[in-house]
Amino acid sequence: MSQPNYVIDQMISAKSIAARIEELCFEIQREFANTEKLVVVGLLRGSFVFIADLVRELDLNVEVDFLEASSYGDTMESSREVRILKDLRGGIEGQDVLVVEDIVDTGFTMKHVLGLLRARKPRKLRSIALLDKPSRREVDVKADWTGFEIPDEFVVGYGIDYAQRDRNLPFIGKVRFVEGDA
Repeated sequence: MSQPNYVIDQMISAKSIAARIEELCFEIQREFANTEKLVVVGLLRGSFVFIADLVRELDLNVEVDFLEASSYGDTMESSREVRILKDLRGGIEGQDVLVVEDIVDTGFTMKHVLGLLRARKPRKLRSIALLDKPSRREVDVKADWTGFEIPDEFVVGYGIDYAQRDRNLPFIGKVRFVEGDA
């Protein structure tokens, strides 16, 4: 089955993303000012670009770990069943933890992951999402920090994909499907 044809319209520029990350890091540093070490947990795969830029900007002692959760696969719709595909390598009990998500949509993944990590008894657990689509929320969950609130559009770029494509775009773009050749 071939991929549908689409074009990508830029929504959020690379420059706007960089400026927002700088602002968010200032707030995160204030929240975790007294921490010995901040365990930054990236939710794979969509958050990898965001987490890289975030930790480079943070003026804190950080440890980076990853957790891979999936409720989408290669489709545009959430299955609402969250599966953990890769768990953390290290323990987080008594640690200060920041969960980094690319996008909060229905909220199922974020709620599941925060519940899973909360059960591991971190000292402090906070979350950040690059993008938030509150109009799509189906469960009561909200990131402590959000980069950008966006409308109900399917987006790619800056680590976010459509069927494993377009993660490498330096900006966030809206996917627009077209008839015939794109």
